[in-house]
Parts: sequence; structure tokens; C-alpha cells
Amino acid sequence: MYLVSERSSKNATETALGEFERVYSYVYSRVGNRADAEDLTQQVALKALPRLRDGYPELAVRAYLYATARSVMANFWSHRALAPEAELPEDLWIDGRGDELASPPLATAWLDCALNALPANYRLVLELRFLRGYSLRETAAEMGKTVGSVKVTQLRALRAAARVMPNQVCR
Repeated sequence: MYLVSERSSKNATETALGEFERVYSYVYSRVGNRADAEDLTQQVALKALPRLRDGYPELAVRAYLYATARSVMANFWSHRALAPEAELPEDLWIDGRGDELASPPLATAWLDCALNALPANYRLVLELRFLRGYSLRETAAEMGKTVGSVKVTQLRALRAAARVMPNQVCR
């Protein structure tokens, strides 16, 4: 509920119409394309204007416009990110390709050294999360801990691993 002193003397539609130039600038700064920014700002207007009621403070109207703009942009980006799916052909494998993705021997040696220098629980959380690709929930279930505990352990393990010098020689 708004106090009487917070109520705006202008109606909500006038406030919104005066704000659309700034909303356009906001959208344009996020999408970087004039045509898309104009279309998205128009969608914001179509969504927001019918729902506005007189008597709301100008700040509330502005906040609603920007919240609507964020929602419209999220929808825009989610549809833009969709890529057509296709099956990979069976004959995709080419001998010798993919070797460039293998980690260099020095990096592998450092990783082994860093992991071996860590306490067992730190080593386990890093192996599960980054080498095996487990989610936080899967890691928590595997270790018998809560998700929050896994997050803290992971942070501490990463900090401890970062302290291991890159040129440190393993014994």
C-alpha cells in the first residue's frame, strides 16, 4: 500500500510514456541492435501500459517498466539462443583430430601434484565436480554432505589448490 504523500500527480500512463526513451536506451545497451531494441521496447509498452493504474508513485511505475523490460529481454534471449538440433553423423571421427584438446603433460603433472597435496575431502570434491562433472547435488550425495557444505568445501579446495606453486615438483 502506498501513502497518500507518495502518490503521483501525473497519471501512470503519462509517467510511463515519459520514461520509454530511457527504457529504449536500457534495452539498446543490452541488445546492441537498434531494430531489436525498438521491437523490444514496443513489446514492453504493449505489456506494461494496459496494466498500469493511476495513483502509483512514479518510482513504482519506473520499476515496473524496467522489470517488464528485463522479462521481455529474457524471453528474447531465450528464443535467440535456441539452435536447431541435429544428429551427428557416424563418420564424424577423423583420425588424429581431437588430440589438440588433450592437456599438455606439464599441466597434467601440476594437476596431479596439486590434487595430491590436498586433504582427501578437498581432493574428492574437486575430482567429483570438475573431473567427473558431478552437479552440486550429486557431489553432496556422493560425499554424504549437504549442498552448502559441498560449496564451502569446494571453495576452500580451490583456494588451497591455487596456493600450490605451478613449478612445484612432486615427490
